[in-house]
Amino acid sequence: MAQKSTQTIAQNKKAYHDYFVEESMEAGIELCGTEVKSLRAGRVNLKDSWCSVVDGEIFINAMHISSYDQGNIFNRDPLRVRRLLMHKREIMRLFGLMKQQGYALIPISLYFKGSRVKVQVGLCKGKKMYDKRADIAQKDAKRSIQRHLKEQNR
Repeated sequence: MAQKSTQTIAQNKKAYHDYFVEESMEAGIELCGTEVKSLRAGRVNLKDSWCSVVDGEIFINAMHISSYDQGNIFNRDPLRVRRLLMHKREIMRLFGLMKQQGYALIPISLYFKGSRVKVQVGLCKGKKMYDKRADIAQKDAKRSIQRHLKEQNR
């Protein structure tokens, strides 16, 4: 069987800044036709989105998919709540972890896998301010080391 190609649509870089991503899972997403066409144009924002579990189903909230220009009456609300498609066992395991240990479900990336749209959902724990500062300092140190090595190689 041939490997399906993946094409990234959008990534939530803010998730890595605000949270420790403990685990990530792939989920399908229930969309209408004009939303898929907007996704193909790359008109989506994951920045402030999050996931919730309601009655054994998992939903993605605050994900903004812009209206499709030629969609007219078929366009839906850009911020509507969309259902994610996962196995019931996986949803219940994630729900248990969220309730007991204070994790949050945050969408990390949105991509095409073949012709289907998939969402990578991360089981995340919030970072404190000092954790964020430490990450920034570590990135700056790596950047300066790379800069010095590049100067020495010239």
